[in-house]
Amino acid sequence: MLAVAGGKTDICSVQYTIIRRIVILGAIAIAGILGTQSYWLVTSWNINEQAFDQKARLALYNVAERLSGLNGTELPPRDIVRQRSGNTFVVNTESEIYAPMLEYLLQQELTKLALNVNFEYAIFDCSTNQMLYGGYCVSEAESLAAVQPPASNFAKEADFTYYFSVKFPGRSSFILQDMQLVLFLSGILLLTVFFFSYALVIILRQRRLATMQKDFINNMTHEFKTPLSTIRIAAGVFQRDERIKADDRLSRYADIIHEQYDRLNGQVEKVLQIAGVEEGGFKLNRENLELNQQLQPLLSSASLRVEEQGGKLVTELMDRPIFISADPMHLSNILHSLIDNAIKYGGPEPFVRVSVTEQSNERYVLSIEDHGPGIPPDQREKVFEKFYRIPTGNVHDVKGFGLGLYYVRSICKAHDWSINIHTAEPSGTRISITLPPIKPA
Repeated sequence: MLAVAGGKTDICSVQYTIIRRIVILGAIAIAGILGTQSYWLVTSWNINEQAFDQKARLALYNVAERLSGLNGTELPPRDIVRQRSGNTFVVNTESEIYAPMLEYLLQQELTKLALNVNFEYAIFDCSTNQMLYGGYCVSEAESLAAVQPPASNFAKEADFTYYFSVKFPGRSSFILQDMQLVLFLSGILLLTVFFFSYALVIILRQRRLATMQKDFINNMTHEFKTPLSTIRIAAGVFQRDERIKADDRLSRYADIIHEQYDRLNGQVEKVLQIAGVEEGGFKLNRENLELNQQLQPLLSSASLRVEEQGGKLVTELMDRPIFISADPMHLSNILHSLIDNAIKYGGPEPFVRVSVTEQSNERYVLSIEDHGPGIPPDQREKVFEKFYRIPTGNVHDVKGFGLGLYYVRSICKAHDWSINIHTAEPSGTRISITLPPIKPA
């Protein structure tokens, strides 16, 4: 039985809650990843910045020490190297400075510590406290033919007597160059986060469109029920009217109306059943059933249809009762669907065989076989998909929505039955369902 609308509302509410939790957890995960990556980048920048400053301090201290040794003086007891800003350092030597020697020593000491970066330097006159000399040095990694810009304006140190200043204008670029691997991995991570976010948005959009489509189909099929009921009543009145019966042409039209009502109503019922299966809004009312008794009415009806088309229906049932646990309505529906498919796809003069056999593991196999064109091996799993029909070009000899086998497999799955498609002999298709037996009550 299909669940009431309230049950479907509860299921939709549960699904909405699950999707909302997924979105929230995804957002938290993305925020956590971005936060962690940002922290990693900032930490990496700070570490590289501190490493650069420490190397620069050490190199400048070594230069001051070597200058002091060359001049035969002693270095001041403190504040030898002072960092005025992020990229500017002041070095107190308390001894006279020779510009070519200073430039040579700076390049040598910086190269020793792998600080291959351009720098500017300035020497200040001890008597006037004015910049006496300034220069711009290019690292060995760059072209020496590069245009050398003039030295920057350096701030003066009032408490120093003999000192020079060094500025590293390419400090930030040098640090970023050392962080190439970190930046590359960060870029990949950000790209992954972007695609994850994009995929999440697409999934939510597709989910919304699928829900809208499903609601439209469900509402449309429910709206069909009222006019179909009216058509059935009207067709019944026509068929029972004596004046209609007396006119062969009108009687045939009345029969056609009723037949088309049955066909359309069957398709609407199938869509509603599929909707119930997909929403999970159906439950199995299991009963202990005797399989032969369930098959007999369906086989009698199918036999008449097959004979009308000049075909043959063969039954190979067991001569003893077979008891199974199943929902009688859904069992009848899937048996009718399988037999109907065997008749429709069995060719102009269909041959249909319905058999029940017993396996060695005390299970029963119900098989419905036809001798039609068969199903290609690469299409056998696809025919169980919703709305899927085997491609036949522009030929549509058999009408349908591609819902029958999807419904059959869904019901078998709900019953924990296995269903398989095989090639029949000499040709055609055999669909078998494995049924676990129960002991009679």
